[in-house]
Amino acid sequence: MYELDESKYLYLLFLLPILAAIFLYVEFWKRKKQKEFGDVELVKKLSPEKSNFKPALKFGILLLGIAMLVLGLVNPKIGTKVEKVKREGIDIVFAIDVSKSMLCEDIAPNRLEKSKQVVSQIINNLGSDRIGIIAYAGSAFPVLPITTDYNVAKMFLQSMNTGMVSSQGSNLDEAIKLSEKYFEGSPNTSKLMIMITDGEDHSDGAENAAEEAKKIGMKIITIGVGTTAGGPIPNKKNGVIESFHRDKNTGEVVVTKLRPEALEAIAKAAKGGYINGNNTKQTVDFIKKSLNNIQKTEFEATEMKNFQSQFQWFLGIGFFLLLLDVFLLERKTKWVQKLNLFNEKKNN
Repeated sequence: MYELDESKYLYLLFLLPILAAIFLYVEFWKRKKQKEFGDVELVKKLSPEKSNFKPALKFGILLLGIAMLVLGLVNPKIGTKVEKVKREGIDIVFAIDVSKSMLCEDIAPNRLEKSKQVVSQIINNLGSDRIGIIAYAGSAFPVLPITTDYNVAKMFLQSMNTGMVSSQGSNLDEAIKLSEKYFEGSPNTSKLMIMITDGEDHSDGAENAAEEAKKIGMKIITIGVGTTAGGPIPNKKNGVIESFHRDKNTGEVVVTKLRPEALEAIAKAAKGGYINGNNTKQTVDFIKKSLNNIQKTEFEATEMKNFQSQFQWFLGIGFFLLLLDVFLLERKTKWVQKLNLFNEKKNN
């Protein structure tokens, strides 16, 4: 098992083919100029000690050295041991609304992106809790099962979009019911569902579903994103607004609004709480305070231990290759000359 500490530096490897293309162009240009100067064989006799393959060898060593330095910046880490560890925490399921109304831009950049920012910041402030993610619109869809790997969770979180659930609408009760299934394998753990939505609900059973969830010990915190004034839902192509979503029956532009009353009712039914999520810091502080009031339970988790940085090996090899490139001359090596690998010695 391995992980890359600073994977963003991998983009520097794209410089290598660019440098290779420049080198090939320069070599082609040199040979062209040599032919213009005079007979190629005569030019070679004027510089008998110049090697034909050393420049390419030196450049290859240079590229390899740069690649090693880049890998050193990335800092690969290797894990050598998998073990069971005991932790105390809460099982948390994030239910994120991915209906079309979440594309409304009444809060920047839009409701869905704001939801991702809020959830990401909440995850950053968690301790030993386990988390799962579901997406919902007209139906609910499991995105990530319960896990302790926050990095994987944030990766799945960023991939969420309004096209991942085919049935449109906002069915809050389906999200609550799916969250209950996430907790079926952990009857004794503390259970919390955090629902992030604009509150538009096209079902009638959300409060009843919340009351049923309370019976299995599941609390629900609702986070509202958007404004009560609302706004239209843009239809974009290549990031440019082409039109706004219209009602199929009336043809009028749909204005979607935050519905805090519905979210407050759901939270109350499941002994949770509601907060407007437009202010990220206030929302994170509210969640932290709420988690402190929920009893932690002990559970076992599989964890990769002893991740050790390996950057020093790559940096060492990289610097060695760069030094080798500096001291490696373009003159012919005597023992290579004796081997006559390139048939440079011609019989007179």
